[in-house]
Amino acid sequence: MSDTDLGTLDAGRLAALYQAGEASPLEATRAALSRIERFNDAVNAYVYVDHEGAEQAAKASARRWGQGKPLSAIDGIPVSMKDLAEVAGMPARDGSLTTSDAICETDCPPARMLREAGAVILGKTNTPEFGWKAVTDNRVFGASYNPWDTRLTPGGSSGGAAAAAALNMGVLHQGGDSGGSIRIPAAFCGVFGFKPTYGWTPQWPPATEPSLSHIGPITRSVEDAVRMLNVIGRYDYRDPYATRGQPEDWGADVGQDLRGLRIAFSPTLGYAEVDDQIAARVREAAENLEKLGAEVEEINPGFDSPIDIFQKLWFTASLDFWSKCNDKQREQLDPGLVANARTAEQWSALELFQALGQRANFTECLERFNQRYNLLMTPSVPIAPFEAGHEVPPGSGMRDWEEWAPFSYPFNLSQQPAASVPCGFTERGLPVGFQLAGGKHDDVRVLRACHAYMQAHPPRYPRVPDPAELA
Repeated sequence: MSDTDLGTLDAGRLAALYQAGEASPLEATRAALSRIERFNDAVNAYVYVDHEGAEQAAKASARRWGQGKPLSAIDGIPVSMKDLAEVAGMPARDGSLTTSDAICETDCPPARMLREAGAVILGKTNTPEFGWKAVTDNRVFGASYNPWDTRLTPGGSSGGAAAAAALNMGVLHQGGDSGGSIRIPAAFCGVFGFKPTYGWTPQWPPATEPSLSHIGPITRSVEDAVRMLNVIGRYDYRDPYATRGQPEDWGADVGQDLRGLRIAFSPTLGYAEVDDQIAARVREAAENLEKLGAEVEEINPGFDSPIDIFQKLWFTASLDFWSKCNDKQREQLDPGLVANARTAEQWSALELFQALGQRANFTECLERFNQRYNLLMTPSVPIAPFEAGHEVPPGSGMRDWEEWAPFSYPFNLSQQPAASVPCGFTERGLPVGFQLAGGKHDDVRVLRACHAYMQAHPPRYPRVPDPAELA
């Protein structure tokens, strides 16, 4: 495709064309819908597309731009919502046979904010059942696939959003992250994913485990993520965990260099096993950050794996849901979700209470670490994408996704901002990502560093996927 194809452009370029009268939101929306029609059969990123609603919203946006009265910098920009989010006029199946095709009557906070900013909501992207695992498949809509190799998983739980971002089936994509669900698929699909400080991007209804869940963008660039955050990164009273203090401009430091920035580089966090090719690409990225002016020091941050703490909370959330289901619904649930729930049945209230205390100590440890270093750098995921339809790599001997994703969920426990940045490919041509995490409320600095790296090392995106590969 040529560079002039509206379907390949970012939000900034589209808005500039709208303002100049050289393109309209309706044309851009139709280009995005066309890309969905062309590519979705191969990757199954979208599970619901609202053609009529999107065109109506785009026409309204075109009128505003024609009058010189856009509502925001993303007025008329095509966006997607994860299928765990409630969007008025669309169903929210949550990837579960226990739900129905009933149409939602109310927008969740991100959907409301996006509409009020004039964005065009194209539809809903695929997720595993209630977002419980780090790959994307469910019994309602099936599996999503990786645009780089459609035999493989895009990761999860925001796998549909990440696959859509990689193929620009829409420009801005809403994800949710309770243990890595933005950063893992961003790394597997070679795009940018950002998990903001907890409470700064509101959500409602609450997530299954609300103290772990963050709403954030999956995009092709940091600039587009900032444009989205400047809309959805605002207080909403409906979220009982929402906090104030968000940056007026999430991209305030984007464009600054990295001189004086102290980055701790931990290849393994002291306990993780990392594929050699992943490790090599991430080390190269650390060296490149140093060349950009950052002070990079390889160091072990000095904490043990918090997998037991995380699983106590995550599995208990599955038990809470399972306990509310009737016998028929329990038979309809993903067997892996049920297995986690039954594991949590064996734990006492005291064990859960102790895990909460351990979480507090762990968070204090990370926040103390960030007094010495501005950012902590790790691989996003220690392995390359594996075969779709499996929760863990086949033949690995692993049981749960947390075992192959040790770098992401620690920063859900600590509620700190963290991003996944594309940094090259394996010998098979599969994407690799590195993670940058900062102290609480240091989101602007995380975004600054990610932007500097991506400007110096622009990512490339997949060729058009071939549906025949699925045969």
